[in-house]
Amino acid sequence: MEIQLNDIEARVLGCLIEKELTTPDYYPLTLNSLTAACNQKSNRLPVMSIDDTDVARALDHLRTKHLGREVYLAGSRVPKYEHKAAEVWELTPQEIAVLCGLLLRGPQTPGELRTRTGRMFAFHNLDEVEETLHKLKDHGQGNFVVELPRQPGHKENRFMHLLSGEPVIESAPAVLPAEPAMLQVRAENERIAALEEAVQTLEAQLSELEASFEKFKSQFE
Repeated sequence: MEIQLNDIEARVLGCLIEKELTTPDYYPLTLNSLTAACNQKSNRLPVMSIDDTDVARALDHLRTKHLGREVYLAGSRVPKYEHKAAEVWELTPQEIAVLCGLLLRGPQTPGELRTRTGRMFAFHNLDEVEETLHKLKDHGQGNFVVELPRQPGHKENRFMHLLSGEPVIESAPAVLPAEPAMLQVRAENERIAALEEAVQTLEAQLSELEASFEKFKSQFE
């Protein structure tokens, strides 16, 4: 890929795509909402702790690469931000959903991608995910993904995006199957993280609604 993104730019782009597909009523995003999305603890790998300045800098870089832009909407007190990735790269809904999943969580198997992108695009089966990955691998706009060597103990190969450069392939140690108790704990942690994400999203939305109400009320004072 000619366009190369650093880790924060990739996270910002991934969050813009995700929120457009999962919460369209609250898209485009304010800077505050976008920062909260970047710092979510669920469906993010790695988990980040970045501030508005980091996000603003990444947005500016995405703008220069024609992948994002600032918009001003009627009734909004602050500018909002949206991505242009699907338009610039001519990506289908399936392709943009899969690319978003890779931007947010790093290398994944087709099975993992189907599960984690369910809110963005409903793939009918695993074959459809694999077909989408191979289209992204040999896309007319560039090679968006690469297939990684299979890890020991895994049945599926993982794929990763190439928007941040070529991967460094390292030999992985043998992976032993997780014990049932550990799997249960991990599942509980994921449920808790999902609830925390929902609370953060609601808090950001409430903050925006309060600001809009204050502006509306001020018109009659």
